[in-house]
Amino acid sequence: MKFEPDSLLNLFYKLPKNLVRCFSGYNFSWQILAMVLTYILAVTGFDWAYFQFFRHTFLYTFSFSAAVLGSILPILVPGFLFIDGRIKKDPEKLNAAFALGQAAILASFVSSFYKALTGRMYPPQFLDSIDISKVFRFGFLRGGVFWGWPSSHSAIAFATAVALIMLYPKNKTVKYLALLYAFFIGVGVSISIHWFSDFVAGAIIGTVIGMVVGKSFLHRSSTIARPVSK
Repeated sequence: MKFEPDSLLNLFYKLPKNLVRCFSGYNFSWQILAMVLTYILAVTGFDWAYFQFFRHTFLYTFSFSAAVLGSILPILVPGFLFIDGRIKKDPEKLNAAFALGQAAILASFVSSFYKALTGRMYPPQFLDSIDISKVFRFGFLRGGVFWGWPSSHSAIAFATAVALIMLYPKNKTVKYLALLYAFFIGVGVSISIHWFSDFVAGAIIGTVIGMVVGKSFLHRSSTIARPVSK
């Protein structure tokens, strides 16, 4: 099929196959690791101790900004790349926009799928209480899909960051800014609206998704005819 750089259909390029790849072979092994680490961090009491340590600090209040930015930037950044790429007729930038968009979609879907099955209790937001970090309500939609394990903010942040790094492997500025963004979002939500293990699991799952999507769109970028410089 002929490549049309500005077609929104590019957002779904190999999406079903990329979703399957996230659960295939070693990629699924990494997700098992995320589950194992969550179990260890929860049963040893680390999650609760981490939450209590930051609960009454300035960082706890400040960290809510990570939740806000983590909800907005995955939309704004691909949108900006798309508009800029379309104006400049830059197919490579358009390809990056669609890659980030797909990475965010898959990370949101996968993390919501896990949340629907695990129903983990989220940290208390207003009053201290007994340790609820070990509470999981396994089933279907027993805890909704907006809170719980893993952290969607972390999964989306790492998925988009890693996908971007895969597309621009030689650009150190992109690499450092992408990683800084991902860890700011992940650590930020781990202090406020998620347990630490939610962040760890989200980071692992998001990295897997980012590598799958990034590799897929990197291959596509090699087939895109770049504009000839005058």
